[in-house]
Amino acid sequence: MNPTQLLTEQLIACHSVTPVDGGCQDLMIERLEAIGFVIERLHSNGVDNFWARRGTEGPILCFAGHTDVVPTGPLTDWHTDPFVPTIRDGHLFGRGAADMKASLAGFVTAIEKFVAECPNHKGSIALLITSDEEGVATDGTVKIVDMLEARGERIDYCIVGEPTSSKVCGDTIKNGRRGSMSGQLIVKGVQGHIAYPHLAKNPIHLIAPALAELATTEWDKGNDYFPPTSWQSSNIKGGTGATNVIPGTVELLFNFRFSTEQTVAGLQKRVHDILDKHELTYDLEWSISGQPFFTAPGELSEALTAAIVAETQITPELSTTGGTSDGRFIARICKQVVEFGPINATIHKINECVAVEDIPKLSNIYHGTLQRLLGA
Repeated sequence: MNPTQLLTEQLIACHSVTPVDGGCQDLMIERLEAIGFVIERLHSNGVDNFWARRGTEGPILCFAGHTDVVPTGPLTDWHTDPFVPTIRDGHLFGRGAADMKASLAGFVTAIEKFVAECPNHKGSIALLITSDEEGVATDGTVKIVDMLEARGERIDYCIVGEPTSSKVCGDTIKNGRRGSMSGQLIVKGVQGHIAYPHLAKNPIHLIAPALAELATTEWDKGNDYFPPTSWQSSNIKGGTGATNVIPGTVELLFNFRFSTEQTVAGLQKRVHDILDKHELTYDLEWSISGQPFFTAPGELSEALTAAIVAETQITPELSTTGGTSDGRFIARICKQVVEFGPINATIHKINECVAVEDIPKLSNIYHGTLQRLLGA
């Protein structure tokens, strides 16, 4: 069996539903230590993380990823046990197969091959691995970044192994992501009997014009690298459950996915301006899960693109679409952060899988990038 496929299967067999690592990191660390990596484990509130580095000089090429996976969903809906790696119809099935255990295996085998070929390579190779990416992401990658930042350490290049490919392996590199900011809005009215509306103040009616304006506002037009900023409501609730009671409050949950055209402060001000214009009485709590980041085309994307073309004969597209990733944290200490991994069509779904033929391709592409950036 191809060594990358074998390691992928070993990782899938680890029960690592977030934030549990399930032994994945031990498998990786054992192999990394055998080829000269110095390992720093960092545990935080039940989350396992590690920082591994081979070399003491720059530039540093870091491979980043997560060992945790999302819950399986109903086991009866899976064709086979999600933690028993199974090959069927040319695909390897299992929770985390695409997101992102095939990438993790590709990191390790690519590095092993590169170190064997080039033991005195330039610079340093590093890995930043967490078990808290699919969860709340408060005790994972951000903790390693905090540690490195406190020591004054920076990373020159970082590849996050997220499943970025769309239709065929190698067609997409993510070179940025939008920011994400959520709001919990409570609009206040006056509760009362529905037959006496003049004695009450219906917050559902009060919020409606403001909600319509928020939903139709053009926040920006985007730019050459990002689509326009979007505002979406995700939940609205109010009422006591009775049909004859005007509620005293209504709650709206919403989210911005915003580009580099915007700032957190600017978006918050525009929302408050709209709410105030409609003379609402309200409370609004904000939460920011990530700032937007962008890596302009440069040495890293060029090396990764060349490696993809050499392996697949496909020229990848640079894209910033999709949700957030841990790249948002790493960008604080690294100017060139990109994401690349397998096809993302089945991630988080029942019967998640990765094409068997794509697994060694990932390793070869990561290896090719190492050769181009750190080869002697």
